[in-house]
Amino acid sequence: MAKKSKSLSEAVSSELRSKFDLNSFKNTKGLSSKAKFKEQEWIPLSPAFQEILSVPGIPTGQITLLRGHSDTGKTTALLEAAVSAQKRGILPVFIITEMKWNWDHVRDMGLEIEEQVDKETGEVVDYTGNFIYVDRETIHSIEDVAGFILDLIDEQKKGNLPYDLLFLWDSIGSVPCEMSIKSNKNNNEWNAGAMSTQFGNSVNQRMVLSRKESSAYTNTLVCINKVWTQKAESPMGKPKLMNKGGFAMWFDSAFVVTFGNIMNAGTSKIKAIKNGKQVEFAKRVNVQTDKNHINGITTRGRIVMTPHGFILDTDKSLKDYKSSQAEAWAKILGGGDFRVVEEEQAYDDMSQFISEPT
Repeated sequence: MAKKSKSLSEAVSSELRSKFDLNSFKNTKGLSSKAKFKEQEWIPLSPAFQEILSVPGIPTGQITLLRGHSDTGKTTALLEAAVSAQKRGILPVFIITEMKWNWDHVRDMGLEIEEQVDKETGEVVDYTGNFIYVDRETIHSIEDVAGFILDLIDEQKKGNLPYDLLFLWDSIGSVPCEMSIKSNKNNNEWNAGAMSTQFGNSVNQRMVLSRKESSAYTNTLVCINKVWTQKAESPMGKPKLMNKGGFAMWFDSAFVVTFGNIMNAGTSKIKAIKNGKQVEFAKRVNVQTDKNHINGITTRGRIVMTPHGFILDTDKSLKDYKSSQAEAWAKILGGGDFRVVEEEQAYDDMSQFISEPT
């Protein structure tokens, strides 16, 4: 059978392609040599965190969420990241809208800070060091958080802030949007809309673009996300752990870690006790990776959080930590002959809601 001849249009198209230079077209349109991403790096967290979750720590150039009920280890992970970043020349940028900050705890975790002391009174009047810190004194809304982050990235691009930046926000859900403030009504839909507009459409895109080889710096965003428990939708259904502020940040995050349980914090306290005095020095908590778009590894386990960071939930780790802190506890308790008590896991359920509480 005779081979079908090409149509005139096919012949013309083939002739044009034979003379066409795609690379020249890309150069003309500014589309060349901007597709490559930097090799993925990590801000290391404690060996205990690494062993339980099978990842090195916090992925750079990405968005990470640390979520869970109150007092389950989220801030411990955030501070471990800050300390590790500072040691590596990455500038920690603290955005503290939760306002439960404690500089003594920050120092115990290992962050290098300097006290500014009033020469006349000897009183500590401020703290400074190789970090940036802002809180509710200047940050009042979701829009303020986004504007502050974008301003620092702009200053970095101008050459006025020559550091890779680690933004640490504590926490999503602790500050409303401007519309909620102006109306004196904390409207969850408005807040979620502001998170989507300010972060999903702006901040988050600027953050991940720093992964490109064409970017002089690599910026990372770690957010603590407050949560609430949604009631089961049916008698046979299960309650769900929901994020305050909507799910814009969940969708844009490459790495999500959940601390505690769905219905409760799921922690058990470990205390040193003597003559009625006690020091709560550790808590066991469940932890799991809920999302990992870096290497796909998702694991779960139990970890022990202390005022100095995470340790493994093993007899040896607890014994070593007890030995290292025995002298400090003895000063508080009035002697070294204290006993260690481990409470059973607390299962007090959190309130459940049909929709996000205000």
